[in-house]
Formats: sequence, structure tokens, C-alpha cells
Amino acid sequence: MPDAGKITQLLLKKYPSPKIALVFETPLDLLVATILSAQCTDKRVNIVTAVLFRKYRKPEDYASAKPEIFETELNSINYYKNKARMIIQCSEKLIEDFHGKVPGTLEELVTLPGIGRKTANVILGGAFGRQAIPVDTHVLRVSNRLGLAHSDKPDKVEQELMKRISRDKWTRFSRAIVLHGRETCKARKPLCPECILLKECNWPEKS
Repeated sequence: MPDAGKITQLLLKKYPSPKIALVFETPLDLLVATILSAQCTDKRVNIVTAVLFRKYRKPEDYASAKPEIFETELNSINYYKNKARMIIQCSEKLIEDFHGKVPGTLEELVTLPGIGRKTANVILGGAFGRQAIPVDTHVLRVSNRLGLAHSDKPDKVEQELMKRISRDKWTRFSRAIVLHGRETCKARKPLCPECILLKECNWPEKS
């Protein structure tokens, strides 16, 4: 069984102040950016939102957007038509149910169109400073390779990691493991010889 505490310590030594790559100022900004980031690079999302966030500042701005115009503003994003619809619907829900404010609990966030557990956890950790573990493809892959989790289902992996990682480090751990997955424990050609977690890793295919 891998030492979750040691793995966390090593990750946070390498990435002492890990941050999410999405650029935002408000909880609403982050909510919109996370919807746009599905199946799209953070770099591309940041390019689009640099312009978008100057125009759309409140849920009312998004809710009143004309879909055909809004879609053109997002058309360099993958699945932009569907995401445009989700953002408009999400903004309408914020106005109707939450007085135009992004809610600060997981239970409330997942009632919004386009917001699942991963996205909700990103918002909780990034916009509200809460401890949360968003499970993206990197967290899913690396935690399974390390032996910290044993499932291909994000919700299951989230629950496993919540039990094994110290609660006060959930957000920093999840951000650090994303960075580790992008830079070292890559999907196709992991850089095992230079990995800081090589001795702690239970992956039978490590080299």
C-alpha cells in the first residue's frame, strides 16, 4: 500500500504553491471557464475568456445574450454551441435559484446545468478556498498508477482520495497531481526515471 502522506509531501515539495491554469477573478468567471474547459485546453479557454470576461460580468449578462452572437464568441472552443447553451441556462438558474450568486456548496453547484462534481470541486477550491478534490484525467490516471485509487470512475476515485489524503491538503494535492500528470506521469510516455514518486509508485509498468 503506497504511503499517501509521503506522496503528498513529495508532490507539495515539488509544487509548493500549485495553482489552477484557468484565469479568473470572480466565482462566476471560474464557473464559466470550467464549463468551457471540458475537452479543451486551458490555454485556449484563457484566450477566449480574456475577451469574454470584459463583456460578461454578471449572470444577467450571460442570460440575456443572444445565442447566435454568443456562439460566435466561443467558436474556437470545442463543442462551443453546446457550451454556449449550458452557460446561458446556468446563468438563468443562478438568477432564479441563487439570487444571481454562484453558490458555495457542492450540493448546490451540481444543480446547475453543465456542472458536475469535478467542475463543482474546481469552483469550491478555486473560488471559495474550500478543500476539494476535482478528479480530471490526470488525477484519475496518476492516482491509479500510484495505487492511491483503484477505479476508472472519477466519483469513486474522489472518494478514495478523500479517505487517504489529509483533508487540509485536498486542494493543493489535487492541483499538484494534475501538474505532475502533465509534466512527468504522462499518459503515453511517462518520464519514470526522473519522477520524484518513483520509489512510492506501485505501477507495475513503471520503468
